Amino acid sequence: MKNLVIVESPSKSKTIQKYLGKDYTVVSSKGHIRDLAIKGKDGLGVDIEDNFRPTYVVSKDKTDIVKDLQKQAAKADHVYLATDPDREGEAISWHLADELGLPEDSSDRVTFHEITHDAVTEAFRNPRAIDMDLVHSQETRRILDRIIGFKLSKLLHNKIKSKSAGRVQSVALKLIVEREKEIEAFVPVEYWTIDAVFNKDGKKFSAALARINGEKAELHNEEEAMQVYNACQGEFTVSEIKETSRSRGAFRPFITSTLQQEASTKLGFSAKRTMAIAQRLYEGIDIGSGAEGLITYMRTDSTRLSNVYVQAAQNKIRTEYGKEYAGYYRVSNDSNAQDAHEAIRPTNLANDPETIKPYLTSEQYRLYKLIYARALASLMAPAKYSSQGVTLSQGIYDFTASGSRLVFDGWLKVYGAYDSSKDVILPELQENDRLPAEELKANQHFTEPPARYTEARLIKEMEEEGIGRPSTYAMIIDTIQARGYVTLEKSTATSKTKVFFPTEQGKLTVDKLDEFFSGIINVKYTAQMETELDEIAEGNADELAVLRSFWDKFTPLLDTAYEKMEKIQPEKVGEVCPECGGELVYRNGRYGRFISCGNFPKCRYTRQLVTKEKEKPEPTGKMCPECGGELLKRKSRYGTYFLGCSNFPECRHMETLEGEKIEAKRSTRRTASASTAKKTTAKKTTAKKTAAKKTTAKKTAAKKTTTKKTAAKRSTKKDAE
Repeated sequence: MKNLVIVESPSKSKTIQKYLGKDYTVVSSKGHIRDLAIKGKDGLGVDIEDNFRPTYVVSKDKTDIVKDLQKQAAKADHVYLATDPDREGEAISWHLADELGLPEDSSDRVTFHEITHDAVTEAFRNPRAIDMDLVHSQETRRILDRIIGFKLSKLLHNKIKSKSAGRVQSVALKLIVEREKEIEAFVPVEYWTIDAVFNKDGKKFSAALARINGEKAELHNEEEAMQVYNACQGEFTVSEIKETSRSRGAFRPFITSTLQQEASTKLGFSAKRTMAIAQRLYEGIDIGSGAEGLITYMRTDSTRLSNVYVQAAQNKIRTEYGKEYAGYYRVSNDSNAQDAHEAIRPTNLANDPETIKPYLTSEQYRLYKLIYARALASLMAPAKYSSQGVTLSQGIYDFTASGSRLVFDGWLKVYGAYDSSKDVILPELQENDRLPAEELKANQHFTEPPARYTEARLIKEMEEEGIGRPSTYAMIIDTIQARGYVTLEKSTATSKTKVFFPTEQGKLTVDKLDEFFSGIINVKYTAQMETELDEIAEGNADELAVLRSFWDKFTPLLDTAYEKMEKIQPEKVGEVCPECGGELVYRNGRYGRFISCGNFPKCRYTRQLVTKEKEKPEPTGKMCPECGGELLKRKSRYGTYFLGCSNFPECRHMETLEGEKIEAKRSTRRTASASTAKKTTAKKTTAKKTAAKKTTAKKTAAKKTTTKKTAAKRSTKKDAE
């Protein structure tokens, strides 16, 4: 083997193999290969006393993969690490390099932001060393999350039976709970408006009371409203007409968070579903000429576009729509945006959504079309409107009406299908025209509480506050639902949009965190921590100093909470246990609420609280690649979801929601002869296997790994202390 290339995703490996040719063998690590151990003091996998030294172990489900990669690496002339171009990807490359025995400073790291022939081949012409600053940043994040997750989760489970807590997850939950408290505490205030309907030359239009005696109109009760209503029964005079023009610039191309928000509001996709679909579009789909990555990397917070794309897009705009539609390139990133990536865009403008539609699923087509339109529209000219404002007066009372007309669609030529704005055309009016009100209405209103968070609104809030990273939003939202802290449901029977409601357990969790950990579980501190992680990634901050600062603040809070947080006893059912006579209580388990004996574990009596109907398979419209049947969304006995063929058991094809094939476990049934043969073989190989296990145990004991730079730094600091 000449060259071995290791990527994260199996589907990505197929696309890249096509571009590199026979001199390269492209294989997949299937994501992270190892993680922090769960042994040692407190099960953290982190030796806090030894300057936060981490201990990594190969994940159980990756043992065979790592062994296979080691064998292939030993045969290769050169090994390239082509994992995703972000901190997680950099860390995966470092873990692979360590397990495969590759030199840390060798130039074997390859990155590309789109999976196309030109991008991939260019990347392999310019390999680099692993960026250890990025690795340190990811490692620091992982250690922080492990410490907070393990220690806070253990405390909360022990005291109030909450399932988990997290550095970012708990702050997201706090936003939802605080919004609910605002709604519960909200006191509505009465106010009134006056609306008039006019008719000019058969065309009706509405106007609303805006000013009284030159001041903003404020009507607090029915008496004040009726005073205005009675005074405005005669003719009105058109006292002022203002003609203006305005421009409305295009939206910038998508970043991760804005893609999740727009896909939620325009397509009805959850953040998790959006990222799964985008992942497939990025990794590559066969569009007739072989697999090809259709979009650039979907985990990004930069709105930058490559010069190549900008030039191609502007040529397309001028050719297809006219030179007047050509806009200009704008980029505007937040101060903490990682500008190494581009915005999310199509990799090839020739792959028009309608042209490749036959090769995409319905969901893939809809999301790709949205991304394609947004990126192209971002480089188009502003839309132009003609606006008109009219004031109709009667004595001291001024009513206003406004109209707006699109005179040049600009970027809306491409993105108009996703825009909800509409023209409002007023009839032709002249100053001093006199019009009677055809209809006059006094309307009672009450101020409304702030709106609950939708998925899109929560993501936007987290982004604006600097909580977490765009790539983590979908996982955070999924986690707080899985833990039973919030539900996502319609606020009313007629509502179309789902919003977050905190559960009682969610509220209790936030209340206790506020009481004992308000100094670290808050928006400001979490955002500050993200900034520090960014500084580590840029080489401008010391990871050990960041960890030490956090630990010194966290430890006394944890000690106080263990001492003073009240332990909540399980809720009593009001029945006696039929086996031991003890009190029966309600408990929460993996599969929901159930009834158990209060004397557990001495008495293990349990019974179900509610027998739930088995969830029915949900049609997806996707085709089974093996038999042509329909793939159905099914729920496993473990509560997770997967796609299975409708022709089961004749066809046993299964795949994840993200589209990766699931290999069914081998049947345990064996013929008598096969069973006998297996036993005979087992006797012969027992001695060899036992010896091999002992040897392997010595070699694969959880090893404490770190970089030379970090090891030296920790050693120096320890000596100094």
